[in-house]
Amino acid sequence: MNTLTKMALGLIGQLKPQPATGDAASTIYLPAANTTAGVPLMQALAQRQSQRGFDAAPLPLQMLSDLLWAAAGINRPELGGRTGPSAMNAQEVDVYVALPDGLFRYCAPTQTLHLVSDTDVRRVTGYQDFVDAAPLDLVFVADHARMKLVPAAQREAFAFTAAGAMAQNVYLYCASSGLATVIRAWLDRDVLAQAMGLGNDQQVLLSQTVGRPQAGAKS
Repeated sequence: MNTLTKMALGLIGQLKPQPATGDAASTIYLPAANTTAGVPLMQALAQRQSQRGFDAAPLPLQMLSDLLWAAAGINRPELGGRTGPSAMNAQEVDVYVALPDGLFRYCAPTQTLHLVSDTDVRRVTGYQDFVDAAPLDLVFVADHARMKLVPAAQREAFAFTAAGAMAQNVYLYCASSGLATVIRAWLDRDVLAQAMGLGNDQQVLLSQTVGRPQAGAKS
C-alpha cells in the first residue's frame, strides 16, 4: 500500500491493522544477548545511517534478542541498569515489536517477548509504504504513570529523550551487524495507540523499522 493511500485511509479512519500471519506464542523466550559481538564503537558510528529498503525475511531469534538488548536491555544486573537512560530511573519507555504474527512487548528483566495483540500492526506504524513489508517495526511507548517523580510538564520531553537514545542504540547495533534501520515520527499516533490497545497514561513516541537491507536499496 503506497503512502498516499495510507494517508487517505487514515483521514477516513480506515487505516487498520491486518490479521496476523500464523499463530503467535503468548511468550517468546529470547536467547541470551551476545554482548561481545559487533564492530568497535567508532566503526559503528562511521557506518550509522538511515535506510528505507528492507528485505522481508525475518531476523533470526538471536539477532532479535541482541537488537532488543541493545535498545533497552539490562547491562548492569546488580543495579537493574539499562542500555538506555531514564530520568530518575522511571524506566517509562517500553519497546513493542510489531511482527507479522502479532504485536509483542519486550520485557528486559526476563529477556522475553509477551504477546499483546494477535494482529499485524506494521502497516499502522507509519505512513511510509516500506513499513508494511519489513520484517519488524519497533514502537517506543511512554507510560507516564511511572513518572510520578518527574514534574508533569517535563514528562513528555524526558520520555522522548529516552526513546531517542534507545533508537540510537538500535542504529548502532544495526550498523554493527549489517542491518538496515530508519526511525520514523511521521505516523498517526492516535490510530496506532488504538491498534495497540494502549491505555490513557500511555503515549506512542516513535517507531523504527528494522530488517536486512534490500538489494540495491538507496539510503
